[in-house]
Amino acid sequence: MRTYQLLIGGKWVATDERKEIRSPYTEQVVGSVAVATTDHVGKAVDAAAAALRDGAPAQHERADALEAARRLVAERADDFARCIAEESGKPLTTAQAEVARCQDTLLFSAIEARKLAGSVVPFEGSSAGAGKLGFTLYHPKGVVAAITPFNFPLNLVTHKLAPAFAAGCPVVLKPAGDTPLTAYLLAEVMVEAGWPEGFLSVLSGSSSTIGPALTGRPEVKVISFTGSTEIGQSLQESNPHAEVLTELGNNTPVIVDASADLESAAAKLAATGYSFAGQSCISAQRVYVMSSVKDTFLDLLAAKVGELQVGDPLDPDTDVGPMIRPDDRDRVLRWINEAQDAGAKVVIGGEVNDDGCLQPTVLDDVTPDMKVSAEEIFGPVLAVQAVADLDEAIRLANDTSYGLQAGIFTGDLNAGLRAATELQFGGVTINESPTFRADQQPYGGMRDSGNTREGPAWAIRDYLEETVVVLQLGAGGGAGPVGSGS
Repeated sequence: MRTYQLLIGGKWVATDERKEIRSPYTEQVVGSVAVATTDHVGKAVDAAAAALRDGAPAQHERADALEAARRLVAERADDFARCIAEESGKPLTTAQAEVARCQDTLLFSAIEARKLAGSVVPFEGSSAGAGKLGFTLYHPKGVVAAITPFNFPLNLVTHKLAPAFAAGCPVVLKPAGDTPLTAYLLAEVMVEAGWPEGFLSVLSGSSSTIGPALTGRPEVKVISFTGSTEIGQSLQESNPHAEVLTELGNNTPVIVDASADLESAAAKLAATGYSFAGQSCISAQRVYVMSSVKDTFLDLLAAKVGELQVGDPLDPDTDVGPMIRPDDRDRVLRWINEAQDAGAKVVIGGEVNDDGCLQPTVLDDVTPDMKVSAEEIFGPVLAVQAVADLDEAIRLANDTSYGLQAGIFTGDLNAGLRAATELQFGGVTINESPTFRADQQPYGGMRDSGNTREGPAWAIRDYLEETVVVLQLGAGGGAGPVGSGS
């Protein structure tokens, strides 16, 4: 049993109300957390604003704290992985990979803190700037409100906290209601690692209570949100006082070209299309296969999917565990049944096993109007559709309001580069599953998939203001005849 109080300005605070956290697999209680009120939200924002007024730690101190946090996460890796598996139902091996990625995110954030610097402005490139030296300085933007989802309860939290702290911004975190335990475990590490009081608060509880009270505060200058498109767009509309950074959904397409290594494509999609029961924004979903190789590819894919072990997330041999909630599982099952009624065929899966887990599912003869293709399914389903050629595959892949990541498997370099050029997504993978993400890459989408790029080197920019400094060289130095205003 893991029990946590609120963390407000670096101090643990008890509350009258608590919430039990249950395993999605066993439904047993695995921990409990304090429930925050609007008063707690106010105190957390006040502490963050006061800490910022007092000044952020020096860059090397921020880097030291981030590196210390990385070492502590590594020392407690087994505990972190078990916590993730217990509260989210993520298979233990997948949870272990998330813990390793968290360490990378902390490391790359520490690097950004150490090398954070402005740039020289080439004033002497014009007559207006003659005799002047110019450079820029960075300053933290302000208090950050971070809101994170359940599916990566450690690494997505780290992607909010670490770059913001590297920039010198205090953060008030609202973790997902289903998976707050891992966020608190990380907060313990960060406090121990030397993050100063005021620079971190963690508030668990009702989104309807915490959300508006947190994001609506004028001291909050940046809102960083990962979650559904609907909520992300609502945050943008209701918070004009803040910069709202969004990482949202996707119905990830992947093209399988006739020239592809079909066995490799099938193996990679089977491994990643069902990782964490498909509950990832970039989990492969829409699979466009050239007609000439579709039957062969389907046989290979079904064989690979049939080898996946489904069940207890704490069993090291498990590949696919439960979905986060029974309601989500039942919704995906309805979409599968609706697709069947409309003419799709279940190649494998499509049923709930004795443990309550939805079996990894492959659908064939899917059409673009079916929900399993047109919307984000966020479940363990691959929806296969035959296409005549690359033109049709790219057109169908782009026929969506989303734009996070896409992929292509091909043995033709020209086809791969054409797809990279024409697929309208924030990321395109070639001969790799579109579910791939390295934590140092610029990760993000366009259109309804979001408006920013994560990865510490890119994310840190969102938390910084830039000031240009102009220095007149030599004696005197009055205003010149040009360049004296806007």
